[in-house]
Amino acid sequence: MSLHIPRIPGIDFAAVGKRLGYLEIEHSDNENDAAVIPSPIAVLSGGDGPTVLLIAGTHGDEYEGQILLQELIRTLNPDEVTGRLIILPALNIAAVREGRRVSSVDRVNLNRALPGRADGGPALQIASIVAEELIPMADFVMDIHSGGIASEYVPSAFVYQGPTPELWAEKTAAVAAFNAPYSVAVKPMLKAGSISGAADQAGVPMISTELGGRGTVSLAILNRARKGLRSLLGHWGVLKVAGLPETGAPIQWVELTAQSAVHSTMAGILEPVVELGQKVVAGDLVARVHSVEELERPPKDFFAPIDGVVAIVRHPALVNVGTTVVNIAVDHGTSYEKGNHEPS
Repeated sequence: MSLHIPRIPGIDFAAVGKRLGYLEIEHSDNENDAAVIPSPIAVLSGGDGPTVLLIAGTHGDEYEGQILLQELIRTLNPDEVTGRLIILPALNIAAVREGRRVSSVDRVNLNRALPGRADGGPALQIASIVAEELIPMADFVMDIHSGGIASEYVPSAFVYQGPTPELWAEKTAAVAAFNAPYSVAVKPMLKAGSISGAADQAGVPMISTELGGRGTVSLAILNRARKGLRSLLGHWGVLKVAGLPETGAPIQWVELTAQSAVHSTMAGILEPVVELGQKVVAGDLVARVHSVEELERPPKDFFAPIDGVVAIVRHPALVNVGTTVVNIAVDHGTSYEKGNHEPS
């Protein structure tokens, strides 16, 4: 018995072993008539067991996940796998090639594009394959993100609350297995068109990550995530010999709410005055913006809107009116039981 997906030619998803190939994304532009943008895929199967879908490169300027999944493809043998791993290490390949959050090919944010359209542009085609073909095949999903060029996050798992007690229990168990220093919880269905939202709608347990950022790779974060990924795959039952989670301080649960973001109301140069992970109270100074041209104009100060933890800091110093400069997350300590309810 075989299992083929027409838009992923040459891959038999039912076969035991390692299969390498591409999602064939049709694209026609000034340089190409009916060309194909090849988004790489690997399938490693050891026989009966769960199916895990692993994704990186949803945004092209986020690198830790791309490294982790490329390593996994190269180093893991199918006989180490119980079940099946479907690995997409550079999902939005056009954006990955450019090192940008979205590609100049279509300027579509792939993580806002699901369920996509089979007859749409490149990102919409990819979104359609993920939503219609791959997520329904999976028992578990992980999409590995970081802050990209624009921002830096506390190194964290990232989970949508709910949508059911059963899925929430699966998510929190996965967070514990991955064991990043932080876990960021957000309201159910936070962003329309996201992969997390599509997994929730399909009833498939999923966690995402935010592994630093600044458009570069943190060695410390990468090494911890490398151990965490093996531990998570063991927890999901797809690796015969799994790694052990990092030991140390317990996971810190924080929650991004509608009050978390601090937006600049002035164009200029950002001076952050807080560090990632720093605890603040409402009214604390968190950033200031300096004018570029108006030499006599004093900097404008910005303050924490709520008590909490500095979870995200913008990286590029130039900001405009409306730019998010920091995010303050509600601090829930080392346990979080609120995952099936409305956020704070």
